[in-house]
Amino acid sequence: MNFNKLSKEKRTQLVLVVMVTVGILAALGFAPVKSQYQGLRRLARLKRGAQDKLQQVQNTVKRADQLEQELAQARQALRAAEADTASGDLYASVITTLRHFKANYQVEIPQFSPLSAESDVTLLGNFPYKQAVLTVSGIARFHELGRFLADFENQFPHVRIVNLTIDPNPSPNPEQKETISFKMDIVTLVRPNAS
Repeated sequence: MNFNKLSKEKRTQLVLVVMVTVGILAALGFAPVKSQYQGLRRLARLKRGAQDKLQQVQNTVKRADQLEQELAQARQALRAAEADTASGDLYASVITTLRHFKANYQVEIPQFSPLSAESDVTLLGNFPYKQAVLTVSGIARFHELGRFLADFENQFPHVRIVNLTIDPNPSPNPEQKETISFKMDIVTLVRPNAS
C-alpha cells in the first residue's frame, strides 16, 4: 500500500486512526506504568522505614552492655535508697531506728502507740511501696525538738513526721518547767514484700 496513492480524505482518516491508536496505546501503557511507579515509591518509603528501624535495633544491640551496666547501677542506687525503709518486724525496726537516732538529742519519747497496719501511700497514687504510721509522744525543749525533727527527716528521707502537736508541758516537775510536750505521727515507707 502506497501512502501517496491514497486520496486526501483517506490519508486524513488513516493518520487520524494511527494517532488515535497511538494515543490509546500510550494511555493503556501509561496507566500501568504510573501505578507501577507509585508502587515503587511506596516500597521505597517502606524500605527506608525498615532500614531506620534496623539501624535503631543495631544501635540498641551495640549499647546492650552499656544498658546492662546502667541497669545494675540503677538497682544499686535503689537498694541504697531503700536502706532506711522499714522491713521485717516493722514495729521493732521503727522504734530501734528512732531510739538510736534520739540518743544524740535531749528528747524523751516514752510513749509509742502500736504501729498501724500497712496501707497504700496516701501522698502518691500507684506508688509501689506501702506505708505504716507510728504515733509517739514525749517531752523536750522547743529548740532541741526542732533540731531533732529537722535532722531526723534529713537523715531519713523515706520517713515523714506529720500531725505534730505541741503543748506546754503540764508536768509539775521543776526540772521540766521550760519543756514542751509533743505528739506526732511518724509515717515510714515499707519495702514491698519486706514482711
